[in-house]
Amino acid sequence: MTKRIITTTNAPAPIGPYNQAVLVNETTLYTSGQIALNPTTMELVLDDILTETKQVMENMKAVLKAAEMTFDNVIKTSIFISDMNNFSKINEVYGTYFDEATAPARETVEVACLPKNVNVEISMIAIK
Repeated sequence: MTKRIITTTNAPAPIGPYNQAVLVNETTLYTSGQIALNPTTMELVLDDILTETKQVMENMKAVLKAAEMTFDNVIKTSIFISDMNNFSKINEVYGTYFDEATAPARETVEVACLPKNVNVEISMIAIK
């Protein structure tokens, strides 16, 4: 097994002992969860749930690009949200990044608290 660390300045730098993503055998990408940190300022983007979700997805897009992938390569996503009442708005933004006919498998889970008290965190698995 080969393991290559994926990193980009176009997504937030890790704020703990982890990497943005790990590419295994040059085919399978496991991303860390992304929250709505602006990668340039490392400030949270929490204007509203739509803007927050868009920042999360743009961060994920940058990580995928660093691994020479796109959202078309994503086979599984995990969405963690602090309030299930935000699900429809999160889904509205999330859905613009995928073709519904080929969208990845997904789970969405409400949790008690997320890092930095954000409202949404998303991780992905993608395959070349």
